[in-house]
Amino acid sequence: MRIGIPSETKTLEGRVALVPAACADLVRRGHEVYIQSGAGRKSCFRDEEYTRVGVHVAADAAALYAAAELIVKVKEPIAGDLALLQKHHLLFCYLHLAPEPELTKRLLAIGLTGVAFESVEEADGGLPLLAPMSIIAGRIAVQIGTHLLHQPAGGKGKLLGGLPSTERGKVVVLGAGAAGGNSAALAAAGGANVVVFDKRPDRLAQMMALGSNVTALYPYEEYVAREVRDADLVIGAVLIPSAKAPHVVTRAMVASMEQGSVMVDISIDQGGCFETSKPTTYADPTYIVDGVTHFAVTNMPGAVPQTSSQAISAAILPYVQRLAAGKTWREHEPLRRGINVEAGAIVHPALKGLV
Repeated sequence: MRIGIPSETKTLEGRVALVPAACADLVRRGHEVYIQSGAGRKSCFRDEEYTRVGVHVAADAAALYAAAELIVKVKEPIAGDLALLQKHHLLFCYLHLAPEPELTKRLLAIGLTGVAFESVEEADGGLPLLAPMSIIAGRIAVQIGTHLLHQPAGGKGKLLGGLPSTERGKVVVLGAGAAGGNSAALAAAGGANVVVFDKRPDRLAQMMALGSNVTALYPYEEYVAREVRDADLVIGAVLIPSAKAPHVVTRAMVASMEQGSVMVDISIDQGGCFETSKPTTYADPTYIVDGVTHFAVTNMPGAVPQTSSQAISAAILPYVQRLAAGKTWREHEPLRRGINVEAGAIVHPALKGLV
């Protein structure tokens, strides 16, 4: 099969879907692999590294999309990509369609088959292609939140870990999956007092095991409001697979927080779990509501593209190999579950009624 890896076009997105070593494996299996010139540059992978393993370099996006049958990219297609996608393409990437009815309409009009990374689900309910980026986003959320609490960045000027003679900072994390769990672990390791909310007892137990400075609670609305009120940093990591995220933190809860506090919404790819959330980019990442700084960048792992590209490439390669093998990929249940749209129709149950 002819596999194409285009350059990412989202604002300040530096990831590339497949690193040279992964492409080498595909070439050895007899596939033709094309990459858009410069697609790996921001991740520190040069065109020469791809050509060395037998990859063809396409001069531009138009040539790349024209040559390929299977399009493998990281983020959802935007204007430039949508103009080049065609009905015969099999698109494999993050789609996050639940909060994007207009993008869904465009993909339906094109008529292609779209398999979403975030919807590929194993028998045990695991989301293997979402997990690595969730881990990175969870860690980045604490790093960014820590910086935004600095006074020069507009924050209240608080050091999360504290030190003898000062109080520790407080971090509230909503959700204890891959993203939230990593946020909690990093915040706890830095010395903050951490409160984590989740509905699953096993995850609550895992969070408690992080240390004596971690409290794990069921997300009763009363408890969430109480803990958010005096939090220095709130991290939203709520996930309902392939569906729009619920608003767990209300506008009133935000208004109750101390000015200079920070909120980071990892769930923003699926619409956000704060009522006050709206998508931002790394070019203009923050905004303020009721004196509280909000960070809601929709491609958080794109800030560390070398690490992120290596992680996502390793995760998706086995699935790319199945897709490239031909029609038999539909017999693979995790990939079949990953189909969001096909032949002008919405396929995934979580997206029914979206448009």
